[in-house]
Amino acid sequence: MGGIAHSTITFQGHFARDFQELAIPWRAEEAPDPQLLVLNEALAAELGLDPDFLRSPDGVRFLIGNDVPPEATPVAQAYAGHQFGWYSPRLGDGRALLLGEVTHADGRLRDIHLKGSGRTPFARNGDGQAVVGPMLREYILSESMHALNIPTTRSLAVVATGSSVQREALLPGAVLTRVASSHLRVGSFQYARNTNNLDLLRRLADHAIERHHPSAAGESNRYLALLKGVIAVQARLVAQWMLVGFVHGVMNTDNMTISGETIDYGPCAFMEGFDPGAVYSSIDETGRYAYRNQPLVAEWNLARFAESLAVLIHEDQDQAVDLAVQALQGFREQYSAAWFAGMKAKLGLGSGHDDEASALVDELLQLVQEARADYTSFLRNLGKAARGDAEPARRMVLDLAAFDAWLERWRALEPDAAAMDQVNPIYIPRNHLVEEALAAATQGDTGPAERLLEAVATPYSERPGLERYAEPAPDSFGPYRTFCGT
Repeated sequence: MGGIAHSTITFQGHFARDFQELAIPWRAEEAPDPQLLVLNEALAAELGLDPDFLRSPDGVRFLIGNDVPPEATPVAQAYAGHQFGWYSPRLGDGRALLLGEVTHADGRLRDIHLKGSGRTPFARNGDGQAVVGPMLREYILSESMHALNIPTTRSLAVVATGSSVQREALLPGAVLTRVASSHLRVGSFQYARNTNNLDLLRRLADHAIERHHPSAAGESNRYLALLKGVIAVQARLVAQWMLVGFVHGVMNTDNMTISGETIDYGPCAFMEGFDPGAVYSSIDETGRYAYRNQPLVAEWNLARFAESLAVLIHEDQDQAVDLAVQALQGFREQYSAAWFAGMKAKLGLGSGHDDEASALVDELLQLVQEARADYTSFLRNLGKAARGDAEPARRMVLDLAAFDAWLERWRALEPDAAAMDQVNPIYIPRNHLVEEALAAATQGDTGPAERLLEAVATPYSERPGLERYAEPAPDSFGPYRTFCGT
């Protein structure tokens, strides 16, 4: 590897060194002909990485783990998880590697992590590979979420490997280089607890406190405070998902972070026509992870986290359970408060008027649901209605009399149109545009993906020439289903 890389990339191996019980040293498979498809230059700069180097042959090999600094200690991470409600005691990174941690411009650590880097001892029956489409989907969706100010893992690059991967057909292989505050999951704690290694569990909890919830360190019961901290960040996160119509698709406990970041964009999508029962995952046959169920699933996952931590919360298990249950009872209140505050902001309503606002929110969502109106476009059009032009919004509902009555009551509260435009996006990764971009990239053309990324990178500012990025899918598109890519 060239000297430039060694002098500018300094990996730290905290997880690999401190949690050897959860880390298997491993190496990424060699890619026969790696080619950079997309690079997040702004994120690279925040991480102190030279974009020019990353575009070079050595840099591309670095991005997929084929050529890393000598101090790097790549590992496959172990974790457990409830998948669609069924517990698996040993999951882990079957096709992923943690290269190590680097220091972000904000002074805090970030994980550099690979997806699609080859089989590991956790691979089970998988081939360890990933393909261009799903890796580019995660890049587009995660960067859109970041632009929407929703906590998320980030995407640094997608690199085509030059190999072919067997799925429904032979598809071009790819590796995603992902960046996260950490990859600690509820499933990490489930794994530690399931091994009955209380020393490991305590070290893992202390690490989570130091890295993500430092205020818990000063509390008399630091592990109860950790539980409360994770409940708080997840309540806010899921409220933000719901506010933008995001459906994660696979809310297994191994896909819930301790940091409160969105992770693992598999069969995910932004809802278009408003439907509380929206499901986009091909494997979610019962609708467990439907849009409306996401808060309930988050609460269920957090209960599994509480079970894993209980032995640290109090030595008397009855008291531990009582304390954990009390903490968990705070989730619904915190989620509801975050969601309602967000909906008030979307309607341009400031402080006060909570009773009127609550009724307005409930009635509006009912009208939107009846019409299956495009959620994103409708809320954006409400900003026009606040300025006096109600027709774009009126054209999207069925019960005009009810909507006109609603408008009169809403306008009486003097909604702030400019504030609405700052929280109601005009550009999201619309499903037909995502599929168009993935199909083109699979054929070697990244142009549509780059144009979509440019649109969603500034989601609140309307720009001429981007009209198609603000429009719902044509009637010929759908019903929409996504796949996890394995």
